[in-house]
Amino acid sequence: MELKVPEIGESIFEALLAKWHQSDGASVSRDDLLCELETDKIILELHAETDGVLEIAVQEGATVKVGEVIANLQEGAEQAERSAPQAQPAVSTVVEQAPAALAAEPNEAGKSVTVPTAEPSAAASQPQSAVAATKPPSKPVPEEPPVKEQDGRITRQPLTPIRRRIAERLVAARQQTATLTTFSEADLGRLQALRAKHQEGFRQRHGVKLGLMSFFVKAVVEALREYPLVNARLEEDAIVWQHFYDIGIAVSAEKGLVVPVLRDADRLHFAEIEQAIVDFSDKIQNNRLSVAELQGGTFTISNGGVFGSLLSTPLLNPPQCAVLGMHAIQQRPVVRDGEIVIRPMMYLALSYDHRLIDGREAVGFLKRVCAYVEEPEEMLLEF
Repeated sequence: MELKVPEIGESIFEALLAKWHQSDGASVSRDDLLCELETDKIILELHAETDGVLEIAVQEGATVKVGEVIANLQEGAEQAERSAPQAQPAVSTVVEQAPAALAAEPNEAGKSVTVPTAEPSAAASQPQSAVAATKPPSKPVPEEPPVKEQDGRITRQPLTPIRRRIAERLVAARQQTATLTTFSEADLGRLQALRAKHQEGFRQRHGVKLGLMSFFVKAVVEALREYPLVNARLEEDAIVWQHFYDIGIAVSAEKGLVVPVLRDADRLHFAEIEQAIVDFSDKIQNNRLSVAELQGGTFTISNGGVFGSLLSTPLLNPPQCAVLGMHAIQQRPVVRDGEIVIRPMMYLALSYDHRLIDGREAVGFLKRVCAYVEEPEEMLLEF
């Protein structure tokens, strides 16, 4: 059977054949991981649909189109090999060459293989697939190393589709929006105390840890209800008001930033939000995130604090018109009731498209987010 590049998602027409996990000529079983395809949004794994012998047609590093055949899986070849007699045919046999690879040099699988001469026997009439199965498996094709200049002082490596797409979107966000950022800070003392008090019971009841992100998702949703323009988007010469809350959660993956979306976040409880974030992280690590989970979104939250960032200006994720940046929690001196005290403080940054959102809405929205996370019992507690 032919192994083709599947339809991956809307507006995706090609992918990079990033890695083969099986070598040419290898015997594979149903559900074995065969290869990885990398698009500008996700990394997709292809698995064997049946037992057979793999014949690779396209090598690693090639750009392939949706529907293109990248390999063949000879079904039943392995069984035929096991059932064939041990005697060899009396004539020399040339194993059929695998299809030509794209943008890669032929490997050992493309060479002629001579079968030693033996006495004539019924092995001579075995199917061609069984003969092909007897060829020695070639060595896996290693990934091409980055190109080094002659003096060895610099290395040049092509951008992956994901990194190239990230670069394009970041430039577009700068060029096509009037981005402005406003800052504030929040005292997370009560939130931390609340988490510490209920953490064990929450974990036992729901099987997931009570993190910071669920509080901020809830705070953002409540603030968006009060400032619906922050949840809107521009479409040509019209304002599109979005009466739903699909919140993107920016997650740093090995090959770039991805933003899976929490659908209808206003309908999710704390445990459901935390479990969804855990599921997203697991899918990203195992390359199981679908394109559908990355599409859409009305607002994005990015947490640079997990890397230690104290302050930053997050970039918009068009067509969204606003993004909230969270940062590291720091014990800092602040004034409370006329006295200087040490409190766990977090800087928050709201970047917004000034073409749609004025400073009044932006500042008001950010102040509401701060108020909700500073007094989580008032609006957010629903364990």
